[in-house]
Amino acid sequence: MKSLIRDLIAIEAVKVETEDYFTWTSGVRSPIYCDNRLTMSYPEIRRNIADAFVEKIDGDIDVIAGCATAGIPHAAWVAERLDLPMVYVRSSAKKHGKGNQIEGAVRNGDRAIVIEDLISTGKSSIQAAEALREAGVEVVEVLSIFTYGLDAADKAFEDAGLNYRSLATYLELMDELELTEEEYLRMKEWRANPYAFSS
Repeated sequence: MKSLIRDLIAIEAVKVETEDYFTWTSGVRSPIYCDNRLTMSYPEIRRNIADAFVEKIDGDIDVIAGCATAGIPHAAWVAERLDLPMVYVRSSAKKHGKGNQIEGAVRNGDRAIVIEDLISTGKSSIQAAEALREAGVEVVEVLSIFTYGLDAADKAFEDAGLNYRSLATYLELMDELELTEEEYLRMKEWRANPYAFSS
């Protein structure tokens, strides 16, 4: 998906800082920040993303589930293309109202695709998948726009018994960015051991 990576770079969804690293919610510090929420503002790019997701979806699917919040719009566009029901999953149940974690209607035995904008450690995507499973839904696969491809995420998905795929990866992105040799080496070093930079 080189065209997608070039689009993300063009709209400045990707920021690189090899000196003063970005800090993720998980506490991991990273030389790159990928803000896929910006894609919502570019109709052609978001259509291309939805089309790419649709191409990856095989078999009988009953519902498309978006991870709150950035996965929600992309899930909606995919569901519209496939003429399927759509739901979204919060990181935790609401503290008021009906206390829902899943918004929308799912049925026991439904087969779902989970749509996420970004996979770093995999925690939020797996939480969403587990909430769906608790509701009796079979999670066929998690699809994301971008992944850092961290070993920790691979292990977390494996431990959860979940499959995931992404449209674009960190290593593919590195090949498209205009980096100095020093920046390239630092990003490669970070990718090999991201937790070494998080103290």
